[in-house]
Amino acid sequence: MTLQSETTPAPDRQASAAQHLSDLIGFDTVSRNGNRALIDHMADYLRALGARITILPDETGTKANLVAAFGPEDVAGLVWSGHTDVVPADEPEWQSDPFTAEVRDGKLYGRGACDMKGFAACAMAVAPELAAAQLTRPVYFCFSYDEEVGCLGAPAIAKHLASLPVPPEFAIIGEPSMMELVTGQKGKIAMRAHVTGTSGHSSFVPEHVNAIEYAAQAIARISERGKRYETEGPFDADFTVPHATMLATMVEGGVATNVTPDSCSFTFELRSIADMDPEADMAELLAQIEAEVGAPMAEKTPGTGIRFERIFAYPAMGEARNSAGYARYARLMPEAWGGKVSYGSEGGVFEQVGGIPSVIVGPGSIEQAHKPNEFVDLAQLDLCVDFLRGIIAELSQKAAA
Repeated sequence: MTLQSETTPAPDRQASAAQHLSDLIGFDTVSRNGNRALIDHMADYLRALGARITILPDETGTKANLVAAFGPEDVAGLVWSGHTDVVPADEPEWQSDPFTAEVRDGKLYGRGACDMKGFAACAMAVAPELAAAQLTRPVYFCFSYDEEVGCLGAPAIAKHLASLPVPPEFAIIGEPSMMELVTGQKGKIAMRAHVTGTSGHSSFVPEHVNAIEYAAQAIARISERGKRYETEGPFDADFTVPHATMLATMVEGGVATNVTPDSCSFTFELRSIADMDPEADMAELLAQIEAEVGAPMAEKTPGTGIRFERIFAYPAMGEARNSAGYARYARLMPEAWGGKVSYGSEGGVFEQVGGIPSVIVGPGSIEQAHKPNEFVDLAQLDLCVDFLRGIIAELSQKAAA
């Protein structure tokens, strides 16, 4: 692809975003796979433009984060952040190859088109202009692995940024928001429970410890806790669901209709808002289940009980609009405010781990994410390119305060 110069007309830059997105969709970066080929592709492109490149691999080397910096190093700058992994595309309803971009009726289809390779493509499209600008503050491209399975890559990026001589002061997370400003996001703790009972012929069930029945008792406590959040809060009316939520999501157990099950496992989650202590809430719930469910199991038959395993966790993203970083870029933010969202992003990680206040602004709608025939409207790419170009112009015109 021919790199575009700073004199390239805006429509051509926007076409470039679609081409970059097509290239990125071509990498099958479902979370169960590696993302290293895509990261190397982005790194090579940005390095050729003069970016300072840092690659942060995972322990296997098959996955990696990318940090690419433009501009000075001695002043606080701005992060453009996204994830490179996507959810599986195994549904039979796909009307085209999910890993081959296709444009139909003003929409670009493919896995990751909106969630969230679209933002990465827009950032790449304006990168030549960014490289040519005389920036007064740095811009950091930060693209991670394994966001879809628990924001696993982002902490390493946040720690790296926090360790810089002058860390960034603000982050824009490019999750799909229809290019509206989103100023909050729920956190999540995902758990798995392993219930161990005793088995035997189901006609002698009083002698056994039925793992499924005790799992059901534990799930009932989880449901009760979810109802408490719904009625008692804490509340934040800016969310579409204005309180924390808790529910069981998957259950597995049993071997036959005439055998008392000796094992059962189930997963459950807590989605938290910023004005609560999710770790304390989860610890209180686990203690309750152990006292009311696990202890009676062990009393009946030693060796039985419930064991809990944490799958992953990421923090909620708090309000960034009262931060100094936001104040610097506030007038560049979209006028439309999209409130706060219940889905997860890496914004909370940047805030909690790196001390970098964050907002969400990105092309496409979350309504199209995680579905067959995922798409992004080409007009959304145009809006995102214009948004990023506005930031570049601002950083090129004003000296650091």
